[in-house]
Amino acid sequence: MNRPLSVLVAAASVVVLAAWISRPHTAAEPHGEWVKFTNAAGEAIPAYVAWPERKDRAPTIIVIHQIFGLTPWETTVVDKLAAQGYVAVAPDLLGSMYGKSPDSPDSARKLFAGLTSERVMGDLDATAAWVDTLPGAARGQMATIGFCWGGQQSFAYATHNPALKAAVVCYGPAPDSAAMARIKAPVLGVYAENDARVNDPLPQVSATMNALGKSFTYDIYPGTGHGFLSPGRKGNDTDQPDRAWKRIFEFYREHLGK
Repeated sequence: MNRPLSVLVAAASVVVLAAWISRPHTAAEPHGEWVKFTNAAGEAIPAYVAWPERKDRAPTIIVIHQIFGLTPWETTVVDKLAAQGYVAVAPDLLGSMYGKSPDSPDSARKLFAGLTSERVMGDLDATAAWVDTLPGAARGQMATIGFCWGGQQSFAYATHNPALKAAVVCYGPAPDSAAMARIKAPVLGVYAENDARVNDPLPQVSATMNALGKSFTYDIYPGTGHGFLSPGRKGNDTDQPDRAWKRIFEFYREHLGK
């Protein structure tokens, strides 16, 4: 049964598109919904959001998808974070321009050439404004996590939004040093061992962040390849994804609480 939800945000209004997930829930499982809200230009952004089971307000986490667009895998990440006690949301960052991410990963990848950084940051701002006003959300207690292209955007959003409390970058490139100077939030990096394209700059990134007085820590997970947190990627069938998630949850508990 659909349960419409209307929330007034300064530049974002929400319309619930779908109801509670139909599969049976246990008491420990999150409640998930597909929703739409609008950016500052009035364009619709589809998203998946999930709430935890808790009696008090929860910190919020924005999940930023890979270059394949918003896929079913990102919804499992949202549910995983909600099960840890957070309100989590994954916006479709192709949605405001193209309606939604295509089902084909190859088709989705081609659309990213049409996105500007201004549009991406604006849609993340709209997501942040919307999720911060949700029932059950702790105001101003927000973090991000992104994967691959989304990891790059997670790092970039930390340069754009000084109110962030934490940012997790999963195998995503860093911004330039001028942008790094604007970062206020601590940043955690999660990287694969067999990913020299992304990893080669890490010592310099770390040195620059330290010189700027910013908090940047990162771990490289042995036996893994780029995208290893996703099923089917090198190292996903080892214990390394569990190790990475354990570290991510520790980082969030340190900077967001629970």
